[in-house]
Amino acid sequence: MNGWPELDRFLRTDPRDAGCDKAMELLHIYAEIAVADPRGAEQRHPEVAAHLRACGPCAKDLEGLLAAIRADFTE
Repeated sequence: MNGWPELDRFLRTDPRDAGCDKAMELLHIYAEIAVADPRGAEQRHPEVAAHLRACGPCAKDLEGLLAAIRADFTE
């Protein structure tokens, strides 16, 4: 785009992106919904879904939470 990677990343940010703080606040709820219905989690919390697509560290946190929840179901 313009040679300024931080600005380019900002300009590509989805306006629905909740940001790390809000995503972390809702992540446990989002994960529980996602285990039952992945599309339902995106539909119910599109702002969290938008953030998870853009933020690798928060997406990794979701993966860990999903693994923990699924492990509870298999025990």
